[in-house]
Amino acid sequence: MPYRQLDETSILRTLEQLKLRIAERFPGSGLSRVAEELLSVGTEVSETVLYLKRPHYGIRVAAGIAIVVMVVVLAMLVTTVLFGSSESLARPRNLQELGPWVQLMESGINNVIFVGIAIFFLLTIESRLKRRRALETLHQLRSLAHVVDMHQLTKDPERLASPAPDTASSPVRTMSPAELGRYLDYCSELLSVNSKLAALLVQDFNDEVVLSAVNEIETLTTGLSGKIWQKIRLIERPH
Repeated sequence: MPYRQLDETSILRTLEQLKLRIAERFPGSGLSRVAEELLSVGTEVSETVLYLKRPHYGIRVAAGIAIVVMVVVLAMLVTTVLFGSSESLARPRNLQELGPWVQLMESGINNVIFVGIAIFFLLTIESRLKRRRALETLHQLRSLAHVVDMHQLTKDPERLASPAPDTASSPVRTMSPAELGRYLDYCSELLSVNSKLAALLVQDFNDEVVLSAVNEIETLTTGLSGKIWQKIRLIERPH
C-alpha cells in the first residue's frame, strides 16, 4: 500500500528540495550546511534500511553450524557421562551415597544451561548487529536535531520590536521579520524530515530498543519544533 508506509525516495527528494530552498534563500548560511549534512545522513539511512531488511545468510549459516556442533558435542558428553557413571558408580543405597549422583546431575544441568545461553546468543546475533547499526544512525540524527536547534536559538522575534539596544555580545541581527519567519520555518521542516528519517529505520525492523530510540527522537523533534512555532507566532503577531 503506497500510502501506508513511508517512501524513503520521496523523503530524500523532499530533503534535497529543502536544501536547495535554504541555499537559495540564505546562501552560505550555516543552516544550508546543516541541510546538506542531513541529506548526507539521509543517504546513510537509506543504506541502513536496506541493511536491516536484507537477510544475512552468512551469519545464519555460521550460527546454524555452531549450534549443531554444540548440540552434538553436548549429546556425546551426556551419553558418555551417563553410561560411564552408571558403570563406575554403584546404585545409591542411602543418602550418603547420593553425593556423586547429585554432583553428576548438577554438572549436566550446568552444561545444558551453558549451551542454551550460547544457542540464544547465536540465534540473536543477526538482530543485535542490525540493532547496533540502526542505533549508530539514530545517534547521528539525534545530534543533527540539536544542531538545528542551536541555529534557531538566537533567532528571537521579540528583538524585532524591542527598543532595548544590543550589547557588545549580542548576536548580529540582519533579518527582516519575513526572512526570520522563513528561517524558522526551514528549521521546523528540517526537524520534521529528521524524525521521518528516523521512522524509516523501524518500518521493516521490529526491534524494541530501536523503536524506543526512534520514539525519543520524535519526541525531541516535536518539542523543538513546538518552540520554533511559538517564535513564528510571535512574528505574525501585530506589534
